[in-house]
Amino acid sequence: MKILMLLLIGLPFALAGHDYGQALSKSILFFEAQRSGFLPHNQRVTWRADSGLHDGKTSGVDLVGGYYDAGDNVKFGLPMAFTITMMSWSIIEYGKQIAAGGELGHAMDAVKWGTDYLIKAHPEPDVLYGEVGDGNSDHYCWQRPEDMTTDRRAYKIDPSNPGSDLAGETAAAMAAASVVFRYSNPAYANELITHAQQLFDFADKYRGKYDGSISVAQKYYHSVSGYNDELLWAAAWLYQATNNQYYLSYLGNNGDSLGGTGWGMTEFGWDVKYAGVQTLVAKFLMQGKAGRYAPVFEKYQQKAEYFMCSCIGKGTRNIQKTPGGLIFRQRWNNMQFVTSASFLATVYSDYLSSAGKNIKCASGNVSPTELLSFAKSQVDYLLGDNPRATSYMVGYGNNFPRQVHHRASSIVSIKVDKSFVSCRGGYATWFSSKGSDPNVLVGAVVGGPDAYDNFADQRDNYEQTEPATYNNAPLFGMLARLSGGHSGYNQLLPVTPPATKPVVTKPSPATQPKPTPASSSGPIAIEQKLTSSWNDKGKTYYRYSTIVTNKSSKTLNYLNLSISKLYGPLWGLTKSGDSYAFPSWLNSLPAGKSLEFVYIHSASPADVSVSSYTLA
Repeated sequence: MKILMLLLIGLPFALAGHDYGQALSKSILFFEAQRSGFLPHNQRVTWRADSGLHDGKTSGVDLVGGYYDAGDNVKFGLPMAFTITMMSWSIIEYGKQIAAGGELGHAMDAVKWGTDYLIKAHPEPDVLYGEVGDGNSDHYCWQRPEDMTTDRRAYKIDPSNPGSDLAGETAAAMAAASVVFRYSNPAYANELITHAQQLFDFADKYRGKYDGSISVAQKYYHSVSGYNDELLWAAAWLYQATNNQYYLSYLGNNGDSLGGTGWGMTEFGWDVKYAGVQTLVAKFLMQGKAGRYAPVFEKYQQKAEYFMCSCIGKGTRNIQKTPGGLIFRQRWNNMQFVTSASFLATVYSDYLSSAGKNIKCASGNVSPTELLSFAKSQVDYLLGDNPRATSYMVGYGNNFPRQVHHRASSIVSIKVDKSFVSCRGGYATWFSSKGSDPNVLVGAVVGGPDAYDNFADQRDNYEQTEPATYNNAPLFGMLARLSGGHSGYNQLLPVTPPATKPVVTKPSPATQPKPTPASSSGPIAIEQKLTSSWNDKGKTYYRYSTIVTNKSSKTLNYLNLSISKLYGPLWGLTKSGDSYAFPSWLNSLPAGKSLEFVYIHSASPADVSVSSYTLA
């Protein structure tokens, strides 16, 4: 659970120009086109059908399901897990905006389709299947997934053949997803946590690069950065999910040795996680969670801000951009770095806004608004505001790629023509066709333009026209953020992702606690409200939110609160003897501003009152 920060109510951030809500819906729909296994009755991408129904059978394990990573029919574990981590992070940060757009159910379904597979792929604590299919034989063929004749061998890691990067990323994915399902499906969330903890222990105890054990992955998803970043990444997500101090200590004790405090990055993606780790740890620091590790966490934060400064063009080593302003890292699927970096900039902008802070870069200060404007510029470029006036999201706008490097999209649907498409026959008939794809791969984000904003919409131009799940996963969080605007919400407060259906148990009217009415002590107003309740092992727990507002025209420099009848944990204040004061990150409360703290216990609201205060 996230700890609280000062609730700063600011002016809305003006966002307009594109239909971000429509783009959000399309970006989530894409994942249904990538599904492997038995498709559900509510499948919306109807030109797809069941596929990969015997995956894992030769290894004696059920590996049916999951996602194809891109335009091929292989299930690669490392990018799939990263996709699920980033989808979950999108929902954790912007679930309310996704819900407002009517897409939360679809987004959570997309996560669960992935985590259901990851659970299957982890049949024993120290065994994880990391790939189904072989990239070499798969790329030799051009077939619909429904027609696959290629080798579907399964590849695993275990203590004798370790893969700390793969196990670490999978642990991160399950931990992040557990936060998504914490309230709507607590039993499932607990199952994910168990898997995540086992995988983290496996990754940490038996260290090694996964592509040394699963050598067939080297050509396609080579682990250049090694596994140190994934160990920290997994620890950060496990701390986020469990609030277990063991994982906080792991980040504090290993930040230097594993590179979290040392590497200043200019990229973030399925291979290199350092910038993501540094952003998460900076958030923990701003939330006041660092404790005795604050000096170490400050070094993580410095590297997180190094990344942000490089994105904005005010750092000591800045990210290259095209003449049209797009981040450019490499020709092959450059858009993956655009969406991932922009997502980090978006969430960090909101963390800064919540904390009332700016970034100090080598070439000047950067405000949260400037950082968000940068992220928005990248999204707008992707959606069509670029020199070619091309949308790099299939199905969005009028001018988008029509010859996508994607087997299922480029071959007539098996529901339209059941004629078998052979391995090489698919190349002769469909791959070489100069016509538009018979199936529009709605929502897919393709690799995108080169360093000079040039783009060739040709099926054989895989560097630019192939989509990938990890292009979309960070994007839909940003689209939700941009579609929802900025309404003064606080990204450092505890987040409960909205449920897709009622799941909490409402106490009967006779036992329902009555909210404490607003009270005030002169210029200090206190308002409590019951925000949720749930049953656990026969006991009903209540979550209360308390808003303390400075109603005076002066700055509140000192505050001392008395809280009695409190029988559970409290977040957002500092305990001082028998009373409570400002949290560690807050020295004063300006006129008209509020702070919020929350607590959970199985009783009526606590008694909160002002003991003393000082106005400037």
